[in-house]
Amino acid sequence: MTNRFRQHIDNNFPELKNTISLLAVSGGIDSVVLLHLCKSIGLNVAVAHCNFQLRDKDANLDQIFVHKLANKSNLPFYTINFDTVAYSKEHKVSIQMAARELRYQWFSELLNKHEINYLLTAHHLDDSMETFFINLSRGTGIGGLLGIPEKTEYIRRPLLPFTRKEIENYAFKNNVEWREDYTNEHTKYLRNKIRKNILPVFKELNENVTNSFQNTIHFLKETSQMAEDASKLLYQQVAEVQKENIVFSLKKLKNLSMPKAYLYKWLEPYGFTAWKDIEDLLNAQTGKKILSTNYVLVKEREFLNLKPILEKSNTSDFDTYYIDINHSIKYPLHLSVKKYEGDINEINWLPNNIFVDADRLQLPLSIRKPKKGDFFIPFGMKGTKRISKFLKDEKYSQTDKDNIWLLCSGDNIVWIIGSRNDDRFKVRNTTTNILNITYNL
Repeated sequence: MTNRFRQHIDNNFPELKNTISLLAVSGGIDSVVLLHLCKSIGLNVAVAHCNFQLRDKDANLDQIFVHKLANKSNLPFYTINFDTVAYSKEHKVSIQMAARELRYQWFSELLNKHEINYLLTAHHLDDSMETFFINLSRGTGIGGLLGIPEKTEYIRRPLLPFTRKEIENYAFKNNVEWREDYTNEHTKYLRNKIRKNILPVFKELNENVTNSFQNTIHFLKETSQMAEDASKLLYQQVAEVQKENIVFSLKKLKNLSMPKAYLYKWLEPYGFTAWKDIEDLLNAQTGKKILSTNYVLVKEREFLNLKPILEKSNTSDFDTYYIDINHSIKYPLHLSVKKYEGDINEINWLPNNIFVDADRLQLPLSIRKPKKGDFFIPFGMKGTKRISKFLKDEKYSQTDKDNIWLLCSGDNIVWIIGSRNDDRFKVRNTTTNILNITYNL
């Protein structure tokens, strides 16, 4: 096993050979054998042990055992005691989850403090098989059937190709001492049930089940990679990044063979989990929204718009801002107002640059969000029109509607900023005082 382990490190973990790694050692057979193997091939490691204070004096004896083991090998040793039960109650998580969160948070702190790049854990092939069945029993996608990965960020798991039986044989052959954790016998935990009741049946049915499992994982990884490649290719065809937003074409999305599956893949990193709602969103009315913690997915006429939820300030949609002649503001948007001294016939009309009759205005001008019932007289027209009807007729997306601001003179709307201005304030041949109002994007 030592030669296989050395070759495995050479081929798959060369990054561990010229650095120090932090090895998580519980005192059980798996982590103690990993420590023994690392020493035997000359890997440089430090030892970390967590005392979760869950097994009375046995937990303390484990801590003492691992400390002696590290001292005997002249290895750096780090240990910590956790009040796991209190953490579990405070954070309303299971004891197992509490222990996991506590130890990995501490491991991360150790790595940063001592400038260590990698954490080694003693997960092996049987652990990976157990994880496969745990995820299968709960319902999972292909990712959950890949077992335990050998590498994730800073974590390395060099024992994954080896079975529990191989580890036990190595320990007996090399007179390796370890501590037994009696809670591993408790079948109230799902993992232990699978270890004690499920895997032995599979091994009885097929004595080469571990090899079969490794082959299956290999095929699943290849299938997963093909799916990943297809996902990336189709994402480039369906999605378009627009500043902070991502826009998905509904037409192209619906032409895919499995639009729900691709949406699941693309939206999962943004914290979305209400997959039935997202599937329904494909055929929902315009303006329908679904929220995750930090993002909102909006149904528009022809696309889905994914955008971040901006932090709420102390302002609301009902806040009003003011601006006067020869002034500019940068919040809630960048706007400037100045006198125009040029020739009236040389005015340059642009969507973000309007000219108005100053004598018809009530100053200072105000800036606010649209309210129900707002109306104006669109430039070039005679009759009034509700703002909401104008935006609908102009086919504004829900996102665009959310970003609309109005420039007002008293109770009258002067300009839908960045769009249409009001005919009542337009520059006429008789106008003598002209204001130039510019919206800087």
